[in-house]
Amino acid sequence: MLKMKFSIKKFSELTVNEMYVILQLRSEVFVVEQDCVFQDLDNKDQIAYHVLGLKDDKIIAYARIFDSEDYFLEPSIGRITVKKEFRKFKYGYQLVLNSIQFIENNFKEKKILISAQAYLTKFYNSLGFIQVGESYLEDGIPHIKMLRN
Repeated sequence: MLKMKFSIKKFSELTVNEMYVILQLRSEVFVVEQDCVFQDLDNKDQIAYHVLGLKDDKIIAYARIFDSEDYFLEPSIGRITVKKEFRKFKYGYQLVLNSIQFIENNFKEKKILISAQAYLTKFYNSLGFIQVGESYLEDGIPHIKMLRN
């Protein structure tokens, strides 16, 4: 598996260009590819940590991290995405593992909650997340809450 470089920044540390590329990637995947109209700009980016997965100094993967009670009671990871043409390299695993490591090192927490698209259950299971509760629709897409302990 080819390695990505990671950079994790607060909102105020992102350059205008980085934020543009992040929003473009999120729109490309969550709106266009998944044919889902939803309000991506939710006023939570300002309190999140932004995980940038870089290949040749280009952002090809992204996630955002929240501390306890910033989104859920537990720390959480969301907007987890990898550019379509790079998914075959399994960069999603590196992205989530780096996010988990950041939470453990900086928030001193083991419990992490995610709201996962249901079709990705096996992927998140392989990273130590287990389903909690029933599935639900979020923006018309089946989701499940998953917890890592």
